Amino acid sequence: MKPVKVGIVEDEMLIALSIRKALTELGYDTTDPAINYTEALAMIEREKPDILLLDIVLSGSNDGIDLAWKIKENYNIPFIFLTANSDAATVERAKKVSPPAYLVKPFNKDELYTSIEICLHNFSTITAKVPSIEKGNYFINDSLFIKQGQNFIKVRLDEIIFIESDKKYVYIHIEGKKLLVRETMQNYVDIIGSKHIMRVHRSFAINLNHIQSINTDTLIVGGHEVPIGKAYREELLNSLRLG
Repeated sequence: MKPVKVGIVEDEMLIALSIRKALTELGYDTTDPAINYTEALAMIEREKPDILLLDIVLSGSNDGIDLAWKIKENYNIPFIFLTANSDAATVERAKKVSPPAYLVKPFNKDELYTSIEICLHNFSTITAKVPSIEKGNYFINDSLFIKQGQNFIKVRLDEIIFIESDKKYVYIHIEGKKLLVRETMQNYVDIIGSKHIMRVHRSFAINLNHIQSINTDTLIVGGHEVPIGKAYREELLNSLRLG
């Protein structure tokens, strides 16, 4: 489990360092700032950020809009355009990329936090496997971004041991910790959409990769005993090729 990693693409170093400081104070992880198109692509490949802050105006022949098109073609990650006073033609070019969010300079820490939250929400809503997704609880690529307090916590799907339902809430159990999400069990399993996450009981879903042992009525997953409901037993055994 790691904090959300934010990639910074900004060619004015003082601004980039100020953004990095604010992100750190907000609880995010950050990359070293990239100042142009080439450095940004290298940073994305090396650092694997979860979201990008992308200045439209960059040094060099390719600007932030060119980079945004490249990101959309080759990388499935959201980005926020950082804008100042751009001319009408630049604004029209930027709109065609359909960025999940904009952030207008100058901005403060609260505006930065809000833009990241909106960006994650917009992007995950577009890419979600079901039409609705709980705000503050996002799914992008192979990770969940779960809002806990003021921070987003990144949880890879392979870190999930099991999910436990408590009516309108679910607890995501990972190694040594559980995270609370306001969502129903079936909706959450549908949102995740992973073949490795399977319901085994009306109140439990498990990660098949973490099963340690299984008998008629229960199984052990990540050191926890989980009941097997009669309605789910046959599908579970078939998925494990035990049927």
